Amino acid sequence: MTTTAPARRVYLRGVRGALGWRVADRLADVPGIDLTVASGDEPVAGRFDVVVEVGIADHDVLGQRGESVTVGTEGLLGDARYVGADHLVVVSSAMVYGALANNPIPLTEEAVLRPDPTFVYARQLAGAEAEVEAWRAERTGRRVAMLRPAIPIAEEGTSSLARALTAGSGQVFGEASAPTQFVHHDDVASAVALAVERELDGVYNVAPDGSIPGDRVRALSGRRLRVPLPGRLADVVGALRWRFQRGPIPPGLRSYTRAPWIVANDKLRAEGWEPTVTNEQAYVEGTEAKWWTMITPKRRQELALAAMVGAIVAALATTGWFARRWWRRRPR
Repeated sequence: MTTTAPARRVYLRGVRGALGWRVADRLADVPGIDLTVASGDEPVAGRFDVVVEVGIADHDVLGQRGESVTVGTEGLLGDARYVGADHLVVVSSAMVYGALANNPIPLTEEAVLRPDPTFVYARQLAGAEAEVEAWRAERTGRRVAMLRPAIPIAEEGTSSLARALTAGSGQVFGEASAPTQFVHHDDVASAVALAVERELDGVYNVAPDGSIPGDRVRALSGRRLRVPLPGRLADVVGALRWRFQRGPIPPGLRSYTRAPWIVANDKLRAEGWEPTVTNEQAYVEGTEAKWWTMITPKRRQELALAAMVGAIVAALATTGWFARRWWRRRPR
């Protein structure tokens, strides 16, 4: 008599954005699991074998809700204990490695985490990973699949953080631009599904093969001309340009457009995962909108105010010039 193993119960939490729903669609096709999808706002009833978290690294949703990665992690671990799960699959970010000039290319999963100290989001993600690891150590038999994707991007659902990174990539003034990686949402979703299906345990980078050189990113963006500038002037111009493109993104993010943080995907590939979208394909699909369409309403107001002030100053200067000219030519 053949017996069928009971389906593993999987709780997918943090589903509020585009990536989360792609993960939900992919998990729905995994055989042998009973899937429950929720935002994570309310406690879920019942027992679950696996908890999948896709929300703590969603920068936009965290910002809209006024939440932090730290608070989200507390909720995740609280739910994991409540439902009795022994396997966590967490979508983090390769940003935890930090972007530094002396980073090896590519970074493997064993690399030391050195997130930019001025970028709270990346620092909190590194802290969240440590908290999840502590959860694993609480009880023998627990497993954690920690996924660290490169810049997640797609035609619909690209986050403001990813848009800021794509806008800044390949645009460094006065020096060679760092290479960049972009991973499609579909490939991140397939990595999550694989981690659940194969009950993966450990840290896994998620990225296509290789990277895009800075010059190639610039060509894809349509900005082929780059005027060399002296070091200090290049920094000033770059900082101004970054400010008007990035919107309400923390300043610590800029380092991730200036130094490499390319990751290796060999470990995940060895488990049977394969990327279906290249770096270039993901970049082109996710960046069709021009930079001015990505400016937030607040930034548009700032630019409009600056333009109005500039127009007033120009009008006053012109009026003053004509007044002085008339005064000098008046009959005496």
